[in-house]
Amino acid sequence: MLSARRLEVVIAVIVVVLDQVTKAMVRPALALHESREVIPGFLDLTRVHNTGAAFGMLNGVDFPFKTVVLSFVAIIALSGVAWYALTVPLSDRLARMGIAAVLGGAIGNLIDRASAGYVLDFVDAYWNGWHFWVFNAADAAITVGVVFMILDILGLGKRFQERTSVNASHPV
Repeated sequence: MLSARRLEVVIAVIVVVLDQVTKAMVRPALALHESREVIPGFLDLTRVHNTGAAFGMLNGVDFPFKTVVLSFVAIIALSGVAWYALTVPLSDRLARMGIAAVLGGAIGNLIDRASAGYVLDFVDAYWNGWHFWVFNAADAAITVGVVFMILDILGLGKRFQERTSVNASHPV
């Protein structure tokens, strides 16, 4: 069985690879702003370039060395999350899996920003006039990771651990 830290590295690497592979598939398949319907009324693939920060903030703002500045900010944030990961006890498995997903997603988006000057987004979800931001696999991993961390803070991870350790010590 993989050690806890090794599993976290594997999760982060899987997220980065999945993110980069899906983006590599979208680049030749869709031109900028081109859209293809996948599930009518719910999901399209739409290629957009996010030159800003999360959720397109600063997308319409241009300033000298914007890519360098945003990459530097992303590296600082990534370093902060990595440092935080080192402080979370190994027993907090749900939080640690969440942190691994966040790190993988942040690295995937940083690769785009540093190499292309933008983050490639393409998953376009909508319903009944409500339209979510276009996102990618890295963004999805970050979101799921944050949800895992919140659930751990709310005690779900500890309750699950207690239940599984009780079941392991009292087999049926």
